[in-house]
Amino acid sequence: MSRKLLCSLLGAAMVLAVSGSAFADEVDMNEDGTVNNPEAVEVAEGDLSFWSLFTGGDGEWFGKIVDDYNATSPTNPVECITLVWDDYYTKLQTAVATGNGPDTGVSHVSKLYELEETGVVEPLNDYLDELGVDLGELYEQASVDSVTFDGDIYAIPLDTHCEVMYYNLDLLEQAGVSEDEVLAISSADDFAAILAKCKESLPEDVSPIALTNSGDDPFRVWYAVYFQMGGADFVNDDATEVTLDEDTARAAMEYVKSLYDDGYVLPGIDDHSAIFQSGKAVFEFGGTWVTGIFEATDGLNFNVTEFPLLYGDTAYCWADSHTLTLPANPDRTEEESLEAVKFLVYASNEGGLTWSGSGQIPSAIAANGSEEYKEKKGYNIVDELGLAKYAPRATSYYGGMKADIIEALNGYLQGVTDFDASYEALYAAIEDNLD
Repeated sequence: MSRKLLCSLLGAAMVLAVSGSAFADEVDMNEDGTVNNPEAVEVAEGDLSFWSLFTGGDGEWFGKIVDDYNATSPTNPVECITLVWDDYYTKLQTAVATGNGPDTGVSHVSKLYELEETGVVEPLNDYLDELGVDLGELYEQASVDSVTFDGDIYAIPLDTHCEVMYYNLDLLEQAGVSEDEVLAISSADDFAAILAKCKESLPEDVSPIALTNSGDDPFRVWYAVYFQMGGADFVNDDATEVTLDEDTARAAMEYVKSLYDDGYVLPGIDDHSAIFQSGKAVFEFGGTWVTGIFEATDGLNFNVTEFPLLYGDTAYCWADSHTLTLPANPDRTEEESLEAVKFLVYASNEGGLTWSGSGQIPSAIAANGSEEYKEKKGYNIVDELGLAKYAPRATSYYGGMKADIIEALNGYLQGVTDFDASYEALYAAIEDNLD
């Protein structure tokens, strides 16, 4: 195998220690250890490269999994390079198109369909058969189905990550709200009553909810509420027709806007997790991946629960999954491909409990059903595995449809566009990105 791209989750010192100082001038590395030009760095002969989008706490947890795997003395050790999150898919697709793809990688399940359709990732069936691995024995069927297209498996499920609700126990106590009241929320009215009490009882610089007024998280709240209200999938099965429920989509838009209009979200929040982490918010609607960060924050007395039931009788939530893939790489031998898939299975299955430390729900039954996992805060939201609403299988969903929906919602939430125009833009966001 030719020398390949280096991966280091631990920063520039590790990169240079592994690949040699000859590459120091060529590698464009950021202060956080992410690399802008992964093609400029090489790994040792016989090692397998893993391209990662895991940074911060996520990167540390996955780095431990890689270290644990390499400690087993595999035939082909694994080395990682962490790319800038926003650049990951563009660079992955470009590298594969030019025959320079990594040996292993990661993909959101919402992006996986596109990667499969465009030949970026390879099927794993033959390798799994040779390894004697039956994913149906290791994962729930829903997880297996999410990475299966026309009978072929294109990734190993790693986790489910969802929009959940964090709450500050000290601030709730100051507001006279019990944790039991929070856990008993079963309608938008229940939630509004608690938020109103917090607004009235706490200092003006405390936000009842930590939420940005644009971007992913307001979209995820709208997404959850839309499905809780009984909304249909956005598109039909082959993503050729819009099936959005207009009345429900509009009602969900109005609900999200009401959180701001009623003063439950302080204006100007651009990092809602930082606000919650600083103790200046009672609740946060946010992703599972900040659980570990909050747990490591001194003085933050918090807990986490599922996204609340606001409408209907099922607490649906926005969700996505990280999956582990085998990118197309002409330089990788069949033997190396088999070893690469062995690593992917190890990272998800044996590494699942370690990965749960990041706050994400591990896909492997051995991890999410273990007694050790039940002791973690993340176990509080394990039921979201059955409440998750995943993205439609449309090739342009990840970078096109979703981004355009978010832009339409941003305009409405920020008061830039009126209600009707915002809905029309939201509909167009889906229609313009059909397959």
